[in-house]
Amino acid sequence: MHPHRRDSSGRRRARWTAAQLACAALLAGVATAQAGPRALSGIYPHLAVYNDENECGIGGVVPWAGHLWLVTYAPHRPNGSTDKLYRIGDDLSLFAHPASIGGTPANRMIHRESEQLFLGPYAIAGDGAVRAIPYAQMPGRPTGTARHLTRPAERVLYATMEEGFYEVDVRTLEVEERFADAQPGAAREPLAGIPGYHGKGLYSGQGVYVYANNGERGAAAMRDPSVPSGALAEWDGRAAAWTVVRRAQFTEVTGPGGLSGSSAPGRDPIWTVGWDHRSLLLGVRRPVGGDASPWRFFRLPKSSHAYDGAHGWNTEWPRIRDVGARDLLMTMHGAFWRFPRDFGAGRLDGVRPRSNYLKVVGDFCSWQGRVVLGCDDTAKSEFLNKRRAKGQIAAAQSHSNLWFLQPEALDQLGPALGRGAVWVDEDVPASTASDPYLFEGYELRGLHLSHRGAAALTLTVEVGDGVGSWRALSKEQLPPQGYRFVALPAAERSPWIRVVPEADATGLTAAFTYRRADRRGDRAAAKFAGLAGADGGATGGLLRARGGDLRTMSLLAQDHNGEELGYYELDGALQLRRVDAEDVAAWTRAHAAIPTGVLELDAASVRFVDDDGRAWRLPRGGDEHERPRFGAHRVDREVVTERDLFHAHGTFYELPAPNAGGFAKVRPVATHGFQLHDYCGYRGLLVLSGVAADAPTGNPHVLRSDDGRCAVWAGAVDDLWQLGKPRGRGGPWLETEVVAAAPSEPYLMSGYDHKQLRLAADRPVTITAELDVTGDGLWCAFERYEVSPEAPVEVEWPRALSAYWVRFVADAGCVATAQLTYR
Repeated sequence: MHPHRRDSSGRRRARWTAAQLACAALLAGVATAQAGPRALSGIYPHLAVYNDENECGIGGVVPWAGHLWLVTYAPHRPNGSTDKLYRIGDDLSLFAHPASIGGTPANRMIHRESEQLFLGPYAIAGDGAVRAIPYAQMPGRPTGTARHLTRPAERVLYATMEEGFYEVDVRTLEVEERFADAQPGAAREPLAGIPGYHGKGLYSGQGVYVYANNGERGAAAMRDPSVPSGALAEWDGRAAAWTVVRRAQFTEVTGPGGLSGSSAPGRDPIWTVGWDHRSLLLGVRRPVGGDASPWRFFRLPKSSHAYDGAHGWNTEWPRIRDVGARDLLMTMHGAFWRFPRDFGAGRLDGVRPRSNYLKVVGDFCSWQGRVVLGCDDTAKSEFLNKRRAKGQIAAAQSHSNLWFLQPEALDQLGPALGRGAVWVDEDVPASTASDPYLFEGYELRGLHLSHRGAAALTLTVEVGDGVGSWRALSKEQLPPQGYRFVALPAAERSPWIRVVPEADATGLTAAFTYRRADRRGDRAAAKFAGLAGADGGATGGLLRARGGDLRTMSLLAQDHNGEELGYYELDGALQLRRVDAEDVAAWTRAHAAIPTGVLELDAASVRFVDDDGRAWRLPRGGDEHERPRFGAHRVDREVVTERDLFHAHGTFYELPAPNAGGFAKVRPVATHGFQLHDYCGYRGLLVLSGVAADAPTGNPHVLRSDDGRCAVWAGAVDDLWQLGKPRGRGGPWLETEVVAAAPSEPYLMSGYDHKQLRLAADRPVTITAELDVTGDGLWCAFERYEVSPEAPVEVEWPRALSAYWVRFVADAGCVATAQLTYR
């Protein structure tokens, strides 16, 4: 068969004890024979769901009528698609409902009076009977469903991603269009008049519907994440158009009633979350009298920038949901958050980060004692996330999966990282207080302040309760066009912080950098037992999830000397079998090839040049990575939709798409001592090649071939946090010829803990360390060091100090060294 038709699409080795391997088996969640379906790290491969579109995300996951229901979505299908409504039973059997009509659905609401679940275009009765609302009657990409303001027992309001709004009779499913879905080129009226597009959330209460969108059309939005984008709007159900509350990118809109809507709409608060280029936004609407605005807004740090992008495509559907705990669970920008049930009613504090994650999550719920997350795992299209470093990998068939977690695991993934600003190079009038910014929930906290004014500037840093009680924490004096780093006190427990300039400020930046203490060590968890070390026999190979509705994964295996061992396929039961198919092997060899020359390793550090020709420097890992065992290894690959996993010299990084900041916003995940060859996503799992020939047999994450000649490792992408704390050594200079006043290339600083600097020079010079405090090239002079041959500098920087990048500038030509050790 023609291959296009068949498949279109360190030095110290770890010692693993029997107890560690038993622990690995337990953590993997692997069922024994006859006990149920097999899972690895809470992912059941047989539950993977597929479509024939450019993307297959899970837009809604809801327990209902004795089953778990979920709906998948395609990227832009307002009139239906090959996506399905699925039902999962207690035995984890998966059933695709014949009433499925596809589309791009992510709305879900439980209508109490009629005892129906509205999930996508479907109305699911309490006995499990399903009715579908045809797209011919209600065109658009359904994104939200809300209780009706005046006839809540009889009707619901549907919203689409292009601001179509429809009233639906809960008994007959008859549809009344209130505002037309504004598909590009559509001429129907009336339109809602809301700026932005790419709708997300909808909720009702306090006499209004509240709707959020998080995108903007146009070429600028495809490139620049800082352009004005998105909107939060409200409507009383009678006016001719919606009223804009705030122009920014908003996603979730909900309240204490959650999926069922408010039972006390006159009293309950309404919550919304979103973001702009500065930070996350949290809004709360509370009933007030008079002319006072009912809305208050706060700012939260971003854990990840992979969700940025003014077009709004990278966010999926962040949620605030009840998972059976004291606090609600919020997802936003790659972090799990604690969200108080009474936020905005009895309090304005208690929002705290739990941990960081790498998955893309569309919805989640509690089911059978576990938190179940619907993900967006593998898309056929890279959309705007293309890079030379990835090469040309043949597309997989779009598919995603669920991720089952024990509730306590929500606090045990990546250490919380928080980065964000209240102002970025902005003119601010005197005595103007910034939005309140989250202060609690992190152990290491710092504040970067800079301005471009010709006169000195004094700023007051205040802490408070977010309601109106504020007190001065410190006064900070900035020289003309000056900068100051403030290590914020660890003992201070106020929930919110803000900044107030005493005089008119020009080009003011106030950027916060937060971290939880990273208590990981340098040893990988037991579940990684068997990955290849620096010595001994090992097998690697090229990996690719296949297309063409084949639903297997290809492995073109090779040993550590580069000799091919044969072609293998991994199936949904996690069986790795040798297959005699030279045509498919040749196809894999050609279309899953690893690009060469992506990284440069010089004396100073690891160097990477992006598609725009900008050079970036990264730390070296251990000595075992100086000569990779498998030759060229995979450096860059998309393993969850619209963001990459970058792998350089023993460190994995999360890499946002170019339109979400790109390499400037990269963050380290973990550093390891293994010799890995390739990696890819498959059925919701992360699969690695690079396994030791003598890998222990007790680790369920190591999947051996039927002939015993090769193996791969499989688990969740978020298992990578357990590889070890990010660490390394390097810098922009190592006995390097330096030109006076010429800045070095940027060296990564974000996401590392202990930072020790060493400076040396062959003549007396002043070397300035400059920090990029926003990731956007806003460089600030942090410290100046006098360096001479007789007096090199060694200094431990404060643990609270962090920035995106660091670079160095010498005031005279010299041969200089600037090296950092991250521990």
